[in-house]
Amino acid sequence: MDENLIPTFDEEKALWSKGCRLIAGIDEVGRGALAGPVAAGAVILPSEIDAEWLKEVRDSKLITPLMRERLSIKIREAALCVGIGLVPPHVIDTIGILNATRLAMKKAIESLRYCPESILIDYLVLPDVTLPQKGVAEGDTRCISIACASIVAKVARDHIMVKFDRIYPGYNFADNKGYCTEEHVERLEKLGPSPIHRLSFHPKRMLPGFENTGKDET
Repeated sequence: MDENLIPTFDEEKALWSKGCRLIAGIDEVGRGALAGPVAAGAVILPSEIDAEWLKEVRDSKLITPLMRERLSIKIREAALCVGIGLVPPHVIDTIGILNATRLAMKKAIESLRYCPESILIDYLVLPDVTLPQKGVAEGDTRCISIACASIVAKVARDHIMVKFDRIYPGYNFADNKGYCTEEHVERLEKLGPSPIHRLSFHPKRMLPGFENTGKDET
């Protein structure tokens, strides 16, 4: 990934020029986490949008938590609509992370107020979605709508993991957001899995109390 890339409206402009106005950018977060849901965001921006904050939009992984929070508010205020799709850990373990990611994206699209005329997705295509679509390589760093979807999905999932930290204390979900850190693995060794851990993911199957269930597609 080129961290110097700045997302543009090039993909959207190509579709706008063909008369397509409702274009949804789609991205996922949490795919590689050990715990919590995989989340997807869908964002439809107005074609006439012109705001200073757009210059700050990047893939959610490349900006600070504070900036993500601020941009998520700006995106939600400016977008025609925003959708979030979530797939819980037990479903991830059953159908595998790739299928779960696609399902989260489909749910995000279905939760939009307006039906998109076309969708732009980070890398993937969605076989179960009949809408015109394009998988954009490095879409979260190249395409502004996808980058916005990445930000709103990341903020939404982070808020969920903070809530889970209060429900299942001891794993430090508020800080690690369910991702694999050395501290997270150490706490898993001590406490065993919580109800929101993905039993099919490494490194848990090497820890006491875990069994190899579901499909490992990490």
